[in-house]
Amino acid sequence: MHKRPTWWLDFLRIIWPLNYISAKMTRLPIIGRLFYQVMRPLFTGKNFNITYIPINRDIRGVGSTFLPERVLEELIRRSSYRATINRCTCRETEKCKNHPVENACLHLGEGARYLDRHIATPRTVEEAIGHVRMMIGRGLIPMLGRVRMDDFFYGTPNTGRSLTICFCCPCCCVLFKSVRYIPAEAQDSLVRLKGLRIIVDGSKCLRCGTCVETCFMGALSIQNSRIARDETLCKGCGMCANACPHDAVAMEVDDIEEAVGEIMWRIRQRIHIE
Repeated sequence: MHKRPTWWLDFLRIIWPLNYISAKMTRLPIIGRLFYQVMRPLFTGKNFNITYIPINRDIRGVGSTFLPERVLEELIRRSSYRATINRCTCRETEKCKNHPVENACLHLGEGARYLDRHIATPRTVEEAIGHVRMMIGRGLIPMLGRVRMDDFFYGTPNTGRSLTICFCCPCCCVLFKSVRYIPAEAQDSLVRLKGLRIIVDGSKCLRCGTCVETCFMGALSIQNSRIARDETLCKGCGMCANACPHDAVAMEVDDIEEAVGEIMWRIRQRIHIE
């Protein structure tokens, strides 16, 4: 176990804004490029690869299957160990008024066994599944994959045996706030669910701009009195569909079995959780 005393989460809260500052620094001429080259290995390749799982129950093509629970429960049941971080640093740093800071990210695999009991709580399979359902029930968006920086933040060894599952709120998530500033190569490490499309019903859309304001990547815009989406920027988090006050935005998955299979394949290439 890598020691992380109780005050460690307070320390993370203090330094957490550096994540946002670092992302913006990559935009600086010359210095930004040099800084990114130093940080690049942590945010590309096998060290960083994540996917958002939209929580909208009406994703076309999914039928009666609730996508987040299906994917996450399968991973939980396969994992050899499970633990939750006691406090969400994103929400604590931003003083979140919409969601509690307690019981935050879920970590799966042998790497999670190293999490210090001062900052994390071991979970049984059923407890972990209950945690997932509770967090999704609060409207938090699951983000799962390999996050190399978590090895430092939470004291897990860099052995590729720890899967991070964050539950993100639009108001506080550090990635939602910073990822649009990092170079495209690192942005590509946020991989959209395979076959996921965003569909706007023109008969319902009033061009109010709510979805445009909600998109953390700036992938949506109003052009010629209609909503336009930049396919290269969209990360498929589903926030636009959840935020639309007129139910004009929907999500569609071409082949749910293929989409789930691709996530599992990508995880297996980077992380061993059994």
